[in-house]
Amino acid sequence: MELISTIFIDFALAFCVALCWGILFGTPWKALLATGLLGGFGHSIRFILLQSNMGLVASTLIASVSIGLLGIYVAHKVHNPPVVITMPACITMIPGLYAYRSMLAGIKLSDQAILDKNPNIIPTIAHNAVLTFSLLFTLAVGISISALLFRNKSVKEIRFDKSRARMKDK
Repeated sequence: MELISTIFIDFALAFCVALCWGILFGTPWKALLATGLLGGFGHSIRFILLQSNMGLVASTLIASVSIGLLGIYVAHKVHNPPVVITMPACITMIPGLYAYRSMLAGIKLSDQAILDKNPNIIPTIAHNAVLTFSLLFTLAVGISISALLFRNKSVKEIRFDKSRARMKDK
């Protein structure tokens, strides 16, 4: 039961972050709810995968691919381009902490006294920098994969409901 409440809290926080970034990016009002729901859903997937001991990079990739693929469907429903919905939704998974740790360790590198006390600064920089770039890469791939899969068609041309498409053809 505690895990479910933690997942719900994670969803709620990610929903708020995605919603606020959607407002900042100028997402139309009719798509803001979808942006928040997609951000909460994606971050919750990542959280669940991390709790099941899947790696951070793999969890982020699966979550961002989910956001990208669902973003195509949601964009069709709210009549907006997918990027308007998927970008703010994926912002919740930006690796800011690892980038901050890399830069902080890089600043410490300039002081010889700190470097003498802690010779592990260079491996720390390398680890955090590689992790940051890996996570950013997986986010970009996750958002882009849906665009690559459906690149020959506009969002308006993708049919999700076949009964509607048959009625329209008649």
